[in-house]
Amino acid sequence: MDGTFAVLFLLAGLADMKMNHCETGCLAETQMPARVALSAGDVQFQKSSIGSEAYVRYDFGKAYGPFQPAMGVSLTDEGDAWVGFGASWTGYFAQNRGYVQLHLMPGLYAQGDGPDLGSVLEFRSGAEIGYQAKNGIRVGLSYDHRSNADTASLNPGLETVQLRVSIPLKK
Repeated sequence: MDGTFAVLFLLAGLADMKMNHCETGCLAETQMPARVALSAGDVQFQKSSIGSEAYVRYDFGKAYGPFQPAMGVSLTDEGDAWVGFGASWTGYFAQNRGYVQLHLMPGLYAQGDGPDLGSVLEFRSGAEIGYQAKNGIRVGLSYDHRSNADTASLNPGLETVQLRVSIPLKK
């Protein structure tokens, strides 16, 4: 996997911004439900399953145009850790019950007993597709890619496939 998700994130977000947000300010701040997302799943390195990962993400209670700031932290069963900050873009379908979400988050990687990804700086980009219940709880399947975007000579990349549950926080 390469930077495909990062490019999709930018294209979808910019198209959405042009079509739906620029009348009131392309990057105008709007209130959104803050969310905590918990996920767990399989870690894949060079097309082989190498373990599991737990991931927690917080989506802030505001958006700038179509982009909602988010921060996340993950830990693998090999002791590898990642923490990052970025944004997500969400599109809805099936009468707003189905959703697709793209994200791009630069972050810091601390290698435990897992693979050498070539750098402390690792970008996490990915996609999630799922269902949103009437109470706002989301259940989705997520696939993401981490790499240093060729900022270092070694850039093997790492993928995760996870089941995610996202819970809106009440104000």
